[in-house]
Amino acid sequence: MKNFITILLLVGCVTVSAQNSLSGKVTDNNNNPLLGVDVYSTELHKGTITNENGTYTLNNLPNGKLKISFSFLGYKTQTKTVEFNSENKILDIVLQESVFTIDEVIISTPFNKLQSENVMKVERLTTASIKKTGAPTLISGLEKIAGFSQIATGTSIGKPVIRGLSGNRVLVYAQGVRLENQQFGDEHGLGLNDNGIESAEIIKGPASLLYGSDALGGVLFLNPERFAWVNTSTTSVNYQYYGNTLGSNTSVGYKASSSKWRFLSRFSTNLHADYKTPDNKRVTNTRFKEQDIKLGLGYNSKNYSSDFRYNANNTTLGLTEGIGNQTTTKSPEEPNQKINNQIFSLHNHFFFGKSKLDVDLGYIFNDRKEFEEHEAGEVHHDDEEAALHLKLKTFNYNLKYHFPTFKNGIESILGMQGMRQSNKNFGEEILIPNATISDFGVFYTLNKEWDNSSIQAGIRFDTRDLNTEKHVVVHDGDTHVFNPLDKTYNSFTASLGYRFKLFNTIITRVNTASGFRAPNLAELSSNGVHHGTNRFEVGNEYLKNEKNTQIDLALEYKTDHVELFGNAFYNHLNDYIYLSPTGKVEDGAPVFKYQQHNAKLYGGEFGFHLHPHPIDWLHLESSFEMVIGKQQNGNYLPLIPANTFKNTIRTEFNIAKWLKNGYSNFTITSAMKQSNVGQFETATSGYHLVSLGLGGKIAVNSLEFNTSISINNIFDTKYIHHLSRLKSDGILNMGRNIVVGIDFKF
Repeated sequence: MKNFITILLLVGCVTVSAQNSLSGKVTDNNNNPLLGVDVYSTELHKGTITNENGTYTLNNLPNGKLKISFSFLGYKTQTKTVEFNSENKILDIVLQESVFTIDEVIISTPFNKLQSENVMKVERLTTASIKKTGAPTLISGLEKIAGFSQIATGTSIGKPVIRGLSGNRVLVYAQGVRLENQQFGDEHGLGLNDNGIESAEIIKGPASLLYGSDALGGVLFLNPERFAWVNTSTTSVNYQYYGNTLGSNTSVGYKASSSKWRFLSRFSTNLHADYKTPDNKRVTNTRFKEQDIKLGLGYNSKNYSSDFRYNANNTTLGLTEGIGNQTTTKSPEEPNQKINNQIFSLHNHFFFGKSKLDVDLGYIFNDRKEFEEHEAGEVHHDDEEAALHLKLKTFNYNLKYHFPTFKNGIESILGMQGMRQSNKNFGEEILIPNATISDFGVFYTLNKEWDNSSIQAGIRFDTRDLNTEKHVVVHDGDTHVFNPLDKTYNSFTASLGYRFKLFNTIITRVNTASGFRAPNLAELSSNGVHHGTNRFEVGNEYLKNEKNTQIDLALEYKTDHVELFGNAFYNHLNDYIYLSPTGKVEDGAPVFKYQQHNAKLYGGEFGFHLHPHPIDWLHLESSFEMVIGKQQNGNYLPLIPANTFKNTIRTEFNIAKWLKNGYSNFTITSAMKQSNVGQFETATSGYHLVSLGLGGKIAVNSLEFNTSISINNIFDTKYIHHLSRLKSDGILNMGRNIVVGIDFKF
């Protein structure tokens, strides 16, 4: 891997010759220059801002076609495709005013269109907006998006849920590469710190065409922090304090860019005590501590651009067994998990005039240890062996060749993706065997635009080979045998989407896509106690691919002051895999075995955003989401989120010269009673939560900093989220939480 990085950087260095440049002026409708407009190329991870005259310059651009975006708060984002051939070009832009959110380029889809131009509906949320809500984790903050939820164990562990599907059915991408961290476990968090992540994109629905197996239910795509603007450097210090957990999230970052080179670094710590419920009890051992390092290095030359990223995350998570000893210590006790997660990613773009080749490489190392609680009288030793100790090493690659645009305007991409993965055990117990997994997929997709319409289609073939070793494990007098497996899974998937405008105010999207998911290692071969879930799990080597077909209809009405949206979907799943209790007990834990059954999910999200004229500082936002999941036999699927209604009043303001970009928000979240429960679930009562946020940029002489304060669950309402893994023990969710944040940039 290191040798490959060195070779690519050398290739970039020797291709330096005559460079291209782009310059111009950005103005509004009245020909007034706009200061601070973001001018950015997602392909080069490179950008700048306009000066007080509205002018900008980007040097050292490669030959070929580049997409350049121009975005500024309060104006409609524009993207322009510029073709270079060792020349300097001038591009002047006039931005139109807009009261709604900036329209961003979507990275998670193949053609990198603006969301308004995209055939597929993709939701996007910045981490800056998440921090304003006071959410304790990235995943909990994303629940602001209709159709997205989480399966949570306290505050430290959250698993993404998209329209009722979770676990290995939702694929997570970080730093542009597939995240692999033993995600089969409900109590296995993402192992990612939200500092150093710029935004999150969510594809709701099967995306196997783009990403292969495990994207059957959707994709969570996390975009890393951008480099500094060209010829600038920035130091930032961020701090948040959480009143409920007496916790803190601290981050220090530095980044600098020249015309060709870019560098960034960020160091973060996250430390929390047990969370407190509304009845003033702390849920024992939900505490956690985390250290996170992120590094980035970018380079571009005449025909080549490269972006290298590294992330190391060390986390110790307590595994709660209920409400017990009341303490405010932040050091997790046993049982706990100790996780070391490292991600290396290298993104390369080779420009060949009218065509382009993207080569993305990733290596993920996940070292996960689970320690059991000691019996009374036993002595703990710092060097003692973990009950479960798994090391997962994953190398993945993604190659995409962008063909020259055809004369009829058709854009097309031929792609090849793959993964090589090894899992090894080093603990005293074994839950899943040593194994190797190899994935390979090839796909072709195209996009055509005309008038107010566009169409996108594609087809893909995948194959997965899985091989496991034989193990005979003797523990506490019981013998567990893991028979060797040699499995191959194949699948074809396809997608077709059509986007068109009605009356210039209604965007309509109709998409249908098929997806698949090969059974994971745990589902096929588990044979032991999973201490994080307190159950004995038994795999099923006869499981088949899960396959699904989803139809999605999205309508979006937008004027200068009103935005309405409605999304409806129907998702049919063949051979849905789930855990079912057998009624037996082994090693002191109830036995669960993996089964399959056909299923279906349907529902949608609806809402509006009102910006009444002439009250320019006021925003009224509302959304409703629902999903119903059933097996073919009529039983409801487990872990389906409750129908939820969210209403927000948001204001924007400035106060003299000392407060800029001020905001306030008041939100009521209403979760309905969830009675449509799985066979082994219980119903969950409805509840209403109220939250408040306030903040902005404060200027004191020459010093400027952003500050925020948010209060979640203001009235200390007693409630249990339906997807809480502590629900079966009757443990309440978090009570009132006051979060204060401050952000300095130098």
